[in-house]
Amino acid sequence: MALFGKPKYTMVQVKKRDIPEGLWTKCEECGEIVYNKALEDNLKVCPKCQYHFTLTAQERIDQLIDAGTFKEQDTGLRSVDPLKFKGPKTYVEKMQLDQAATGMHEAAISGEGKLGEKTIVITVTDSRFIMGSMGSVVGEKITRAIDRSIKLRVPLVIVSGSGGGARMYEGMFSLMQMAKTSVALQRHHEAGLPFISVLTNPTMAGVMASYASLGDIILAEPKALLGFTGPRVIEQTIRQRLPEGFQKSEFLMAHGMVDQVVHRKDLKETIGMMLGYFQGAQ
Repeated sequence: MALFGKPKYTMVQVKKRDIPEGLWTKCEECGEIVYNKALEDNLKVCPKCQYHFTLTAQERIDQLIDAGTFKEQDTGLRSVDPLKFKGPKTYVEKMQLDQAATGMHEAAISGEGKLGEKTIVITVTDSRFIMGSMGSVVGEKITRAIDRSIKLRVPLVIVSGSGGGARMYEGMFSLMQMAKTSVALQRHHEAGLPFISVLTNPTMAGVMASYASLGDIILAEPKALLGFTGPRVIEQTIRQRLPEGFQKSEFLMAHGMVDQVVHRKDLKETIGMMLGYFQGAQ
């Protein structure tokens, strides 16, 4: 006879506690798990490693422009499909998908507002919309913003975030925007007005090879990828290892292609200070 009787078990069903999704974000740089509210409060900068997460164009406007002063311009411009482009997705399908995902009609927001009580014209590209690439509408928005800056005699700020450069879906029509925006900036320069270019991660290809690199002052966020062709493609082409940090903001500043690397929390103040210098010099 067993010393102890057979134990009796009672099956209890434990209801799994529902944990809401979307509360945490994993840092792409250091792997830290960050509470989303804390990330938002820190301007979407990782509190551990200071990695700068991507911001939307509207978030950029909200960060840089004084509350209640922004007036968006050129909202009615829409891209067409001049090449009737076909691939895994047509150009029209790609635009429709990104319009639904971002709530934007195109990859740029442009308008007027006050930065530290100084009136400026500002354009911001959004890398969520076809990688922030520059098609006919983005090029036209930037060109109109430049001309508006000349007409109003106020400074120009362009915040660039494009991993797509010139938009391949539009072929030569897109490449033309590089020349168009550059010529417009030459008129802006001849008018004696300041242009501050802000580079964010990533700013590449045709965008970097045109208006983004033509600022009177070029600022960049930390560790942003900046260049024409990506480092892996360059290494495969020249069959050499590139220097450590090649094409990062800090590397470009060390080699004279960027004037200052600025933490996101200091960006508005830094731009305001730069505009004050320009104003004092006029």
